[in-house]
Amino acid sequence: MSEKDSTIKLLLIGESGVGKSSLLLRFSEDAFNPMYITTVGIDFRVKNIELDNKKLKLQIWDTAGQERFRTIVSSYYRGVMGIVLVYDITSRESFNNIEYWMRNIEANADQNVNKILVGNKCDAEDKRVVTSVEGQQMANKLGIPFLETSAKNSLKVDDCFISLARDVIQRIGESSQSAQPGIVDPTQQTQPTESTGCC
Repeated sequence: MSEKDSTIKLLLIGESGVGKSSLLLRFSEDAFNPMYITTVGIDFRVKNIELDNKKLKLQIWDTAGQERFRTIVSSYYRGVMGIVLVYDITSRESFNNIEYWMRNIEANADQNVNKILVGNKCDAEDKRVVTSVEGQQMANKLGIPFLETSAKNSLKVDDCFISLARDVIQRIGESSQSAQPGIVDPTQQTQPTESTGCC
């Protein structure tokens, strides 16, 4: 399998402050920055993994969730194979806006794109306002998998990205008779025009 064939483009989506950048930093570098800095525009990182004896390059894009950047986000759906919808378990508003983000995905992304719902910051149990049951019910309603994570404590962060990558590989393998299972068509990938932001 060539390097290009093994690239999977993933996108993190959700409100500002839910911990998208922290999840990405934890997964890509096994690090955590307790200082909150808003991502301006869009940023991406690459993580090489081995999954079912296949070497894969995950190209993970981190979007800004603030209202004024929502129009920018739509162009970055092009070529995306998997999406992580993130909310903060200590923020009811971020959870309530998941359905907005789902509509945004439906309007801009490929209809078969894989998705996973992630409730982040489960280390802050004393500040929790969204229950695990509510998260699971939302995921059931959307028809997608669900996980709760903690970027701070590294809880289930790897599981989130690896399970999404596995779902993408399975879908790509099943959807193309001519392609070998696990080989991803990279022809729609976009190149970053500008990579700004923090972690």
